[in-house]
Amino acid sequence: MAPIEPAPLSVGGLQASIGVFDSGIGGLSVLKALRAEMPQERFIYWADSGYAPYGERSDDFVIARGHDITEQLLAKGPLKAVVVACNTATAVAIESLRTHYPHLPFIGVEPALKPALAQTKTGSVGVMGTQGTLNSTRFDNLLKTVQTDALPKKGHFVLQACKGLALAIEKQTEKSLLDTSEIAQLCAKYVQSMGSFGHATAQIDTLVLGCTHYIFVQEILQKLVGPDVQLISTGEAVAKQTKRLITLATEVPLAPSHSSESEKIELWTTGALSSLQSAALRWLDLAPEYCHQAAAQSLSPP
Repeated sequence: MAPIEPAPLSVGGLQASIGVFDSGIGGLSVLKALRAEMPQERFIYWADSGYAPYGERSDDFVIARGHDITEQLLAKGPLKAVVVACNTATAVAIESLRTHYPHLPFIGVEPALKPALAQTKTGSVGVMGTQGTLNSTRFDNLLKTVQTDALPKKGHFVLQACKGLALAIEKQTEKSLLDTSEIAQLCAKYVQSMGSFGHATAQIDTLVLGCTHYIFVQEILQKLVGPDVQLISTGEAVAKQTKRLITLATEVPLAPSHSSESEKIELWTTGALSSLQSAALRWLDLAPEYCHQAAAQSLSPP
């Protein structure tokens, strides 16, 4: 692994930031955990909604977007690290990003298979994710590693690609809809396809949310699988790992910031500004003025 060279703590008086990006609003769930873990840090969030969903894109497309977004984040000032708050982008693009930017720490998100296997009592774990994540070599290697490391304990993973679910969550937020019937129908369809949930032998008793968007429909999923089934996401683990890497890279304790709230966070989108504003207000309690419209990018949306 390439050595980590710390980003300058500030340039021209501007505090170095932690960049965070996702194919849309899903990464706001990770951003929320990051802000809770490191309230003194400055964050720049990039919602690539104009090019979503990544899970149904080619690898080359996702890699190109990852590089383009990283350049956009770097153009906004010094970075301490970049959190790839998207399971598909992590699976497909993070190694390319680490190779191209060897002195910039990249932290990815992965389906929480290891914690799920540690918690399951029946040995059956469900995993919901995008097709891009579940079909990736990185996920396949993760699955094999988790199963091997768990031996002699055996676990059975039921994988479910949820085509259209992340996009439906994006669209509902964009239109500020209160009607969740379309999302509920998709969730019900995929939960039913996975089999039986519960604590009886061979039933799925633990469900991994393998896409950062899915945390926003956690209540719907919980009702479908039952109150005793454990739902696991990755936000808190990613936040702790990011804090650890930044502390190692800077070799100084994380100190309180005296910046105002408006100086400590900004959110950008390649999609509809109203969608990001609605999501930021709903999930992070951030006013619309924190959100900004990104300029047109080099790749054209479909």
